[in-house]
Amino acid sequence: MTTFDPTNIDLTTASPRDIICYLQLGKNEYNGHLPARISAVFVMLVVSTLGTAFPYIGKQFPRLRIPTVMYLFARYFGSGVIVSTAFIHLLDPAYQNIGPNSCVGMTGNWAMYSWTPAIMLASCMCIFVVDVVAQKYVADRYGLDLHTDVEGIITGSAPSTTTMSSESRQKTDEEKALDTEKAEKVAFAQQFAAFLILEFGIIWHSIFIGLNFGVAGSEWSTLYIVLMFHQGFEGLGIGARMSMIPFPVKYRNWLPWLCIAGYGVTTPISMAVGLGLRTTYNSGSYESLLIVGVFDAISAGILVYNGLVELLARDFLFEPQTKSNRRLTFMMVCVFLGAMLMCIVGEWA
Repeated sequence: MTTFDPTNIDLTTASPRDIICYLQLGKNEYNGHLPARISAVFVMLVVSTLGTAFPYIGKQFPRLRIPTVMYLFARYFGSGVIVSTAFIHLLDPAYQNIGPNSCVGMTGNWAMYSWTPAIMLASCMCIFVVDVVAQKYVADRYGLDLHTDVEGIITGSAPSTTTMSSESRQKTDEEKALDTEKAEKVAFAQQFAAFLILEFGIIWHSIFIGLNFGVAGSEWSTLYIVLMFHQGFEGLGIGARMSMIPFPVKYRNWLPWLCIAGYGVTTPISMAVGLGLRTTYNSGSYESLLIVGVFDAISAGILVYNGLVELLARDFLFEPQTKSNRRLTFMMVCVFLGAMLMCIVGEWA
């Protein structure tokens, strides 16, 4: 087997894989500026944490008198950010790292199939299964009937709303209180499970961003600015979704803050790790591209499902939030604005 010599190439006989790998694989490009990079760790900690905490603080502390329009903006802007993150910041880099035209994608078994969409699809379907199982578990635990009587609707034997309403009127105050408590528990269990999956997908993405920042070369100053917007926008999306969760009293004083801290510290910690490995970690190595590409594809599947099903479909199709055309237009503009700005940020990070 001949060694690939980039200074002496015969394009008629050279392996396309060797050429692509030579062009794609890189070396450690760390170029100093350690004090500035260390300061970036703390700046990113503040930006990520405040971006995530803002929607929750605004909802939990009415005395701050944050206008409703700002909360709505954060909520739906964040939805657009999350959907855009799935496609622009995760799926596209996954194709670049392990897609058919990448060094990894031309090597061994990776060259036998387009694994990027397959991994993303598998991730998406796994989250769907988890969602179904979680819904079924919650329904069984709290004795709920979440299924529609399809046969009854077809045959006309489904219980009428009049009968159901008369039965509900016969319930005692104690039974109604129990029903309310049960509904709150169900809402928390379902929404918190969906939120954890969403945060998991974004956190994996943030880990690799932080590592790459720690060893970035001459482009690190541009990446620094872009990452502040990136982390702030994603934090806003996570925080807006978390603020909608009806946390029970026993969790309200600590669990939301734990979730905020989970996202807030992830990127700074990974940046610190990247700085610790600044002379040894090579983000352009074959192994790094493989690992990052696989996890990007997995995270893309998670965010595609959550963004389209749990966020957009639930807000705009399954559970319409408003009958006002003006407010609906505002909500949709916020979604598109969030998606557009994250697309722009995707040019650099």
